[in-house]
Amino acid sequence: MEVQNDLWPSEVRLSPDKRTLKIEFEGGASFDLSAEYLRVESPSAEVQGHSPAEKKTIAGKRNIRIMALEPVGNYALKLRFDDGHDTGIFTWRYFFDLGQQFQTKWNDYLDRLNAAGLQRD
Repeated sequence: MEVQNDLWPSEVRLSPDKRTLKIEFEGGASFDLSAEYLRVESPSAEVQGHSPAEKKTIAGKRNIRIMALEPVGNYALKLRFDDGHDTGIFTWRYFFDLGQQFQTKWNDYLDRLNAAGLQRD
């Protein structure tokens, strides 16, 4: 799998409190992605289901932390969260898309939480 140059990370850094992952791309894009956002948008089947209709709304993750970053080949990272979740493989493209689409995805998440009567805490 070839990664476009602008989607290749130049830096990936986990904040000291383990609540934010900063990822900078060769093309100049840079995103600070919260652990909460990454957890609730995990690409795992547990979260995404096997179709868009099966996507789960994950509540109570406001204070989640990323405990480990594990390389998957040269195309992705596997994140291990402090709630034990570690099955999502985050490709560089997926990180990039999460960063670019943050506002839309975050608002959708908040709307789904509200509709289900769930909370971030």
